[in-house]
Amino acid sequence: MLTKPPTVISVASSATRSFSKTPRAHIHLLAGMGIEGDSHAGVCVKHRSRVAIDPTQPNLRQVSLLHSEVFDEVAALGFVLQPGDIGENITTEGVDLLSLPRGTCLHIGATAVVELTGLRNPCKQIDTFQKGLLKAFVGRDANGGIVLKAGVMSVVRVGGEVCVGNSIAVVLPDGECMPMERV
Repeated sequence: MLTKPPTVISVASSATRSFSKTPRAHIHLLAGMGIEGDSHAGVCVKHRSRVAIDPTQPNLRQVSLLHSEVFDEVAALGFVLQPGDIGENITTEGVDLLSLPRGTCLHIGATAVVELTGLRNPCKQIDTFQKGLLKAFVGRDANGGIVLKAGVMSVVRVGGEVCVGNSIAVVLPDGECMPMERV
């Protein structure tokens, strides 16, 4: 159960296609593009496997968010992670990102708004970072269904600066709420 108010605890970006992202004092979100200067910014897909299929498809993975509460969960399994280590751009505290429906908007700081597009699908690169870590980010629910725990992906609806300590307001989509799927 989350008891802390929804807050940004870290922001990170990388201009190169490195697995981990470098923590920053702030990042600047650009509407419809992603994070200024980040290798995943753009209107069309940037993820290598998706570019290989169709480089013109929309980029639904402009900004990656990860809940910091997962750090304690994987620490119990012997893994040590810091914000930005597995490539997330924004590390949050106090908001259950994985339970939110697709289309949820997160208002971050004074102006920035990101819309959640889906679950981050952890890939084998996570095991290259720390052997066995991939298994820690993929679980099973009570019915045996796969549960992805590597965070969520989003697109930038309204640009602005995002800094450590910024508050996060969660706005659910109008109408029927659809669960997030991997993107």
